[in-house]
Amino acid sequence: MLKWSVIFLVVALIAGIFGFFNLVVAAAASIAKILFFIFLVLFIISLFTGRRGRSM
Repeated sequence: MLKWSVIFLVVALIAGIFGFFNLVVAAAASIAKILFFIFLVLFIISLFTGRRGRSM
């Protein structure tokens, strides 16, 4: 569990540095848009094909 918190801390620090110095702003925005739509489509698909309860 401590390993995951250290990983997220490092990722957050790197993201903070990029945001503070306005590095790769355009690239990050385009990647965020693409990921948003991918996960939106996956969410909608999972709503329709969600887990069905097993009948015993």
